[in-house]
Amino acid sequence: MSKPHDSKAEKAKGDAPERDLGVNRRAHHDYFFQDRFEAGIVLTGTEVKSARNGRVSLVDAYAQLKGGELWLMNCNISPYSHGNYMNHEALRTRKLLVHKAQLHRLQGTTREGGVTLIPLRVYLKRGRIKAEVAVAKGKKEWDKRETIRRREADMEAKRAVNSSKARYNH
Repeated sequence: MSKPHDSKAEKAKGDAPERDLGVNRRAHHDYFFQDRFEAGIVLTGTEVKSARNGRVSLVDAYAQLKGGELWLMNCNISPYSHGNYMNHEALRTRKLLVHKAQLHRLQGTTREGGVTLIPLRVYLKRGRIKAEVAVAKGKKEWDKRETIRRREADMEAKRAVNSSKARYNH
């Protein structure tokens, strides 16, 4: 029996770390995350080329359950610069690929009030474009202020520790 042939390209894909193509930074400010999961995205050829160039924006993007399937809404993948008349629409609704058991679990959690599905990032993993989606609950205005206050207090504490270390080292 002969071994299966492994090309250099396949080895490189397997060894390559994940690469972020688009990140939703605003989501950490606006939501509390309860659960995160990975989903594949159904894309056309020009969308893949554009996404690999990092032309993905997740501002105002969300995921929605429709007809027993999970869909990515308002995700902006800019048209491919070298595309022709067959280029894709930037704000097209895209299907997310998840396991059936995961889909049933999501249907149960989204029935709760105030819970939504937010894409946190779109990334490249082993040559495939994936999305990290979180089950999230919206923060109130006072929650946001408390988060900012806590972050600033942590930074001040770190500065104080670093300045005291600097004094003792000299």
